[in-house]
Amino acid sequence: MTELSPIDSRVSTRAFKDTPVPQALLNDIFTRAQQSPSNCNVQPWQTFVVSGTKKDALKQRFIEELMKGEGPKPDFDWSVKYAGVHRERQFGSANALYSAMGIAREDKNARQMAMVRNWEFFGAPHAAFFVMDKYLGIMGAVDIGIYAQTLALLLEEHGLGSCFQGALGQFPASAREMFGLSEEQGILFGMSFGYPDETAAANTARTERATLSEAVTFIS
Repeated sequence: MTELSPIDSRVSTRAFKDTPVPQALLNDIFTRAQQSPSNCNVQPWQTFVVSGTKKDALKQRFIEELMKGEGPKPDFDWSVKYAGVHRERQFGSANALYSAMGIAREDKNARQMAMVRNWEFFGAPHAAFFVMDKYLGIMGAVDIGIYAQTLALLLEEHGLGSCFQGALGQFPASAREMFGLSEEQGILFGMSFGYPDETAAANTARTERATLSEAVTFIS
């Protein structure tokens, strides 16, 4: 049986074992991720990886922030409202996850609790926060997206799961304080990662992809 490549095997992992990844392996993965391309080689990413007691403290502060019932206060604009086929895919993704977890559409409480898991890092032993200088705008965001994808594939190569989370950029105040960020810097998004919990129902969820003809136009 042919082993799947990281691009084919990677999925969004939403339940992790609490086993920490060895620091030597983290050093290797994040060093290799530095080979990621960026516009004019500016390498705008500044990555903060939280683990152990610092991660647990940040999780607690996130939950306290959520309990206040106030809206998100992100460093960057996350206000996009999906429409058309994009909204259909958004609903499809949510349906795949909640169906895998056995959560009914009308069970709003269970869905909210599942959403809260974002700020608990899905039980992962590590979380990466992607920071950039605010003035870089969309160009910096593009570069960090490329970097984060490179990182996710490197993690997958070593049997580690990950989940990109815009949610980790929605309530940035506590993380900003922990990281000592200046007003010129902003948290774009985050990513929980570690060893996947293969027994968790959430990790059986799978989403569909558009066909080649829908996504790519070849012109010659």
